[in-house]
Parts: sequence; C-alpha cells; structure tokens
Amino acid sequence: MASTWLVIGLGNPGPRYEATRHNIGQMVVDELAARRGERFREHKAGARVVETWLRPGGDKLVLAKLNAFMNVSGGPAANLAKFYSVDPGQVIVVHDELDIPFDTLKLKTGGGHGGHNGVRDIAKALGTPDFPRVRVGIGRPPGRQDPADWVLAPFGATERKTLPIHISDAADAVELLVADGLTAAQQKHHAPR
Repeated sequence: MASTWLVIGLGNPGPRYEATRHNIGQMVVDELAARRGERFREHKAGARVVETWLRPGGDKLVLAKLNAFMNVSGGPAANLAKFYSVDPGQVIVVHDELDIPFDTLKLKTGGGHGGHNGVRDIAKALGTPDFPRVRVGIGRPPGRQDPADWVLAPFGATERKTLPIHISDAADAVELLVADGLTAAQQKHHAPR
C-alpha cells in the first residue's frame, strides 16, 4: 500500500540565500520537483510544497521548502508532518553537512544533530531525532574561515562545475530511500566513487 513521505529541503528563505551552501537541501528538492515537472506553491504551514508521487501509482511525495530561517525550521516541519499525517520515520530531511566533503553524501536515521541548528530544531519539534536524513557534503571552510560565513557563502567556481551532479545524486538518494529503504540507499551512495 502506498504511503506518504515528507521530504524537507533545508535552507534559508529569500533570494539572498538561494545559491549558498546552506541551501543545498532546497536545491535537492527543487531537482526532485523539476524531475516531475512540478512547481512549488504556498502552504498554510509556512512552507512552499509540491504534492507528487515517487512514480505513478507509487508512494506520495510532499516536497517542502520552509519559509522559516534554518534555526527555526522545526515549527513549519512539524506543522507539515501533522497536516499530512506523516510519522517522523517518513520525514526525510535533506541538509548541508560541514563534516562531509563536498561531492559526498551520507544517509542515516536518528542520532545527533552534529551542530546543525536546523536538524536540532526539527528533532525538538517532532519530539524525536529518529527521522531519515540525507546529509549533503559541503566540506569545512579553508583555513580559519568562520563556518557560519562559509555556509552562507555561494559555492566556489570549482564546486559549481560539479554541483549539478552532486544535487542530482542527492535527489537519487532520496528516491532510493523511499523506494527501497535506508540500507539500499546507504549501500549505493556510501560506496567509494
């Protein structure tokens, strides 16, 4: 029987942040929507959403970009989960990850937030850290650059060359996670390239 999955791409709202490292989660849900020829629309939960399917007749996907800033993602995320009657185990959070090199993905369910304030706030609002995460590597800043400045900066010229592939791989990981489960997605996307 088909079920509903809520896929939240984390980021900050507004044009100032669209191309920044912190918004790679939103870039991934944009890719998932584009693959299905869908456009986001405003939702009363404080987000922009696309209601679609993994494939015709398959699981329903609710793709979401929150209208809240990263550090207060929990309220809109929990409101969407409640509205669509989605348990935390079927709320996939796609987010940037400093501790993973650029061009690398890691998937997990539960565990700590690793200092990511968006993930921390969602775990608090959902009342559990036990939700799947697609962690999209952005790498650590060079030298002594402040990580807060790094995540709010646009991708560099070298990164931009392979960014579309990185985003596409993350979108593939979301689809595989929904279709075949976490272990299958980990086995494919954690393998060395």
